[in-house]
Amino acid sequence: MKQVLTIILILTIGGIKLNAQTKGKTKKTVQTDVVSASVLANGQKVYNQYCLSCHMADGGGVQNMNPPLIKTTYVLGDKTRLIKIALNGLAEEIEIDGEVYTNVMPSHGFLKDQEIADVLTFVRNSFGNKASAIKASEVKAIRAEKK
Repeated sequence: MKQVLTIILILTIGGIKLNAQTKGKTKKTVQTDVVSASVLANGQKVYNQYCLSCHMADGGGVQNMNPPLIKTTYVLGDKTRLIKIALNGLAEEIEIDGEVYTNVMPSHGFLKDQEIADVLTFVRNSFGNKASAIKASEVKAIRAEKK
C-alpha cells in the first residue's frame, strides 16, 4: 500500500508521460499536466475566502457584473493577463467573450505569490476548465514588473 501511495504521489507532483502505440505501430508521447491535490485544495481555500462572493460557488459569476470563470478566454488563455488581474484588480468595465461586466474587482496583491498561483490554478482546473498550472515564480516575475 505504501508503494502505491508513493507512486501516486510521484505521478501527481511530477506529471505523467505515457507512451502509447497505435495500430500503425507509430509511437506517440502524451504529456498531461497533472495538478497536485494540495495545490487545488489550497487554491480552493483562497477562492472560498476571496473570490466566491463575486464569482459564485459554481464559478458562474453574476450576469453583467462579475464575469464567469467557466471556460472563458480570460481563464483559459494568457496566464500573464490573468495574473495581472489578480494582482492589480480591474477598475473599468471589461468585455469577455462578447459579454460586458461592470463590477470593480479589487486588487489581491496582498496575497502571497503561492496563494495567487494556487487560486488561479484552482480556477483554471475547476468548473469544467482544464488548463496548465500557474507557478508562484510566474506570479513573482509579474509582480516584480510593477516595481
